[in-house]
Amino acid sequence: MGSPRDFQHRLGRGKPAHVEPADPILGYKGEVVYIYAFDFAYEMKRERIRELLGHPVAQFSMDASKRNPRHMVFYRPQMVRLPAIERIGPRGPLQIERLVKILPVGAFSITMRVPFQVRAIKDLAEFHDLQFTNGSIHEEVRALANDLRRELEQHSIRPLPDLVEEEAYTVFGIQGPLRTTDGAVVSAEKWLTRHRREVASALTQEQDPRELSDQETRESTMRYLSYYQSDLVVVDWDAALVIDEPKDLHEIVYIFEMANLQLAELEAYDRILDNALERSYRDLSSKSMKERQARIAELREIRIDMARFSDEMGNITKFFGDWHLARIYQDISARFHLADWHKSVDEKLKTLDDLYQLLSQDQNNRWMLLLELSIVLLFIVDLIMLFMGLSD
Repeated sequence: MGSPRDFQHRLGRGKPAHVEPADPILGYKGEVVYIYAFDFAYEMKRERIRELLGHPVAQFSMDASKRNPRHMVFYRPQMVRLPAIERIGPRGPLQIERLVKILPVGAFSITMRVPFQVRAIKDLAEFHDLQFTNGSIHEEVRALANDLRRELEQHSIRPLPDLVEEEAYTVFGIQGPLRTTDGAVVSAEKWLTRHRREVASALTQEQDPRELSDQETRESTMRYLSYYQSDLVVVDWDAALVIDEPKDLHEIVYIFEMANLQLAELEAYDRILDNALERSYRDLSSKSMKERQARIAELREIRIDMARFSDEMGNITKFFGDWHLARIYQDISARFHLADWHKSVDEKLKTLDDLYQLLSQDQNNRWMLLLELSIVLLFIVDLIMLFMGLSD
């Protein structure tokens, strides 16, 4: 991964540059993976779900050869594979594979896989917001998500009455290695250098690559990783392009899926903390002991939940066993600004902790005042009884 200055240097700016002809590749085939993350409840009940939407639920697990964290709570989702559906897209009939993962923190992820075969990379732009003759893939996902929410209500704690806006991400998975018409393997990095503008147009949903500026082209494609000569991962804000063998593509897609879920959950907890802060500021001036006790109990619960949530989120770097997968996660984490979301949540949690200490101290002071008043009252009662006894 290089800076724009490095990129310009590689192109040979300032001196005559040798421009390689484009590789005579017949076309590109693979699948577009649409990833949607939804927060639907405070958390899940600690119970096994046997069936969902009439289909058996299984425990999801990664490759056993990968190093796994000791405590896999957040990253051991339950999974259900739904029957494929057929739709008519802009290029004809499509068969869409559907997979759902349910996580204990009250979230689920929906992935929709659509195969493609195009002549040029720029043709992938039309798959961003995929339209059917009877709707769109976004409408299909929202309908499925609402069905899942209704059925998962009985397995969840404090479910939301309605789904909030989902976090969506698109992965263009191209089957590798790329080969020329004579069967020679094409270097993925060199291919990116020659097709950088077309890749940027696909990632940014621009139909005409010539409309993109050089700056936007560099920005959209600057975060890329390659391990072997034949593989490539280009990470942008709401889409990525992956060139790899199908067996390795699933692991990479799962990394994107988990990062997308992290973003959805961080946003959900950020909303929870905002609401809790607003109520706490309002109740600081309340004279009702009952309201203060309720607020203290709520703050205590949020502190415990956030500590557990932070611990589960921290296991993400332990989950991916090899360094290349970890680097991919770091890139997508940087694109999603997950560190900034963590910082924002931590700062709000610290503010809540200060408010909790303030309310607890104030409540203790009130109890101490009541205790002192009770002692004084008992002392006065004893004096009265003593004087009454003397007078007799």
